Amino acid sequence: MARRRRGRPIDGVLLLDKPTSISSNDALQKVKRMFFAEKAGHTGALDPLATGMLPICLGEATKFSQFLLDSDKRYRVVAKLGERTDTSDSDGEVVQTREVKVDRGLLERCIAKFRGTTDQIPSMFSALKYQGKPLYEYARQGIEVPRESRKITVFEINLIRFDGNEVEMEVHCSKGTYIRTITDDLGEMLGCGAHVTYLRRIGVSHYPAEKMVTLEQLQAMIEQAQEQGVEPHSVLDQLLLPMDTAVVDLPEVNMPLSMASIVQQGQQVQIAGAPTEGVVRMTMGDEHTFIGIANIDDDGRVAPKRLVVFRTEAVAE
Repeated sequence: MARRRRGRPIDGVLLLDKPTSISSNDALQKVKRMFFAEKAGHTGALDPLATGMLPICLGEATKFSQFLLDSDKRYRVVAKLGERTDTSDSDGEVVQTREVKVDRGLLERCIAKFRGTTDQIPSMFSALKYQGKPLYEYARQGIEVPRESRKITVFEINLIRFDGNEVEMEVHCSKGTYIRTITDDLGEMLGCGAHVTYLRRIGVSHYPAEKMVTLEQLQAMIEQAQEQGVEPHSVLDQLLLPMDTAVVDLPEVNMPLSMASIVQQGQQVQIAGAPTEGVVRMTMGDEHTFIGIANIDDDGRVAPKRLVVFRTEAVAE
């Protein structure tokens, strides 16, 4: 007897507006339950303090979530000058208080130093893992472990507001950039210390901020559908973006159905006009149906790497 599925095989990307005070995994699990999804994964954790865009991949879209993990991000951050905390944000304990003697000119000169590619040492209160455990678990025990610096790129960092001991900035950066670390480093440059009091992710890759939905909005949609005698999933599913939006920046290789059937069996094919190297997004037919991603091998063939499984069986209720 076939094992009953725990959830629906629903595919797509939801742009969740994560609330503060809960972890990204808690937010993910709530969305997974609301959609009654068989499989779900997020695309880069936000601190509990942080709010904003958390793309959640459902079903087959989870196969392509790494591309969103690797994508650029955009943040709005508010920092408080004069206080340094052990976590570099307001969830931590104040470890040093200093007088703020900062003018706008000094502030803008220091901010400008973060633009470009630099080395950054991850915070001990980050989710980065050391020997299988997140760094923050060691930090909460008062243990500091070695961390290697990593290359990050800050494409833009702009001063939005400077009011007394508050600084508001917008940052466009590469993957793996810790805004708390930038804030702490800025405070040390200014000689007064600083920590994050507000952090909101306003952009991931190309996704539009206006497409974000909150957990409260999702719950309200479910309740309204139930009151109207409508299946909630039929309403929620309309919020999902196509799974190939996660890889839309990859060059497309479109192929006829006959070639696609070979690729879907895991075999390489030679496609006229395909790029000569790199990773590509594969589509088939005149409708350009997304079927997965591939590497271009040394012989110039399209070699499938991640394939979409097209399901025709009935959905388990």
